[in-house]
Amino acid sequence: MSTLKITDLHVSVETDQGTKQILRGVDLEINSGETHAIMGPNGSGKSTLAYTIAGHPKYTVESGSITLDGEDVLEMSVDERAKAGLFLAMQYPVEIPGVTVTNFLRTAKTAVDGEAPALRSWIKDVREAMANLKMDPSFSERNVNEGFSGGEKKRHEILQMELLKPKFAVLDETDSGLDVDALKIVSEGVNRAKEATGMGVLLITHYTRILRYIQPQFVHVFVNGKVAEEGGPELADRLENEGYDRYLEIA
Repeated sequence: MSTLKITDLHVSVETDQGTKQILRGVDLEINSGETHAIMGPNGSGKSTLAYTIAGHPKYTVESGSITLDGEDVLEMSVDERAKAGLFLAMQYPVEIPGVTVTNFLRTAKTAVDGEAPALRSWIKDVREAMANLKMDPSFSERNVNEGFSGGEKKRHEILQMELLKPKFAVLDETDSGLDVDALKIVSEGVNRAKEATGMGVLLITHYTRILRYIQPQFVHVFVNGKVAEEGGPELADRLENEGYDRYLEIA
């Protein structure tokens, strides 16, 4: 059993107008095998939380802590966080010209595990994972995210997750830009990885449609940089019907 714990987290970012406070005291605890959904309006701090966990240099942690099994995540470099078992599926995956998907995946796996995977079993694992995600085999020889459609980028993110087998996966609006078929395929990939490894999932989304396929045990509503309400799956259903207006009035 692993635990990712966020305690009284305050985070800011520098803008043209000066320092802007984004997270204002976030408390969250995720255990192995749990799925937590974070929902909330635009600008509420959901993606900031994701990038802070991953170690994006743009965001400054002013106070609070993030620990993974008691170890201080904030003291780790980005690659150390990945080795420790943290994975971020980005809302807008970046292109890496000149690096093929095949080379990228094996390099990432080697970096995370500390040794290169055995070639024969690795090729088998990659092919199987790609087939499950309904990805054409030729996809592996393309440059990372270069010319990919939105759906292809998101499938590639889930392919990485399935192969790297993290302890915790942070999925930042993985459902954005996906049609119904792609949404189902991507969701099935997340569920497969969770079932195979027992990883914890932190799923950031605006909408409940992905929650029909990736069912959370816990739902957290983010408003103005902090958790405004917590509950079970029924809270997501209520948000679908009522929206966020009542939270914004309170904030």
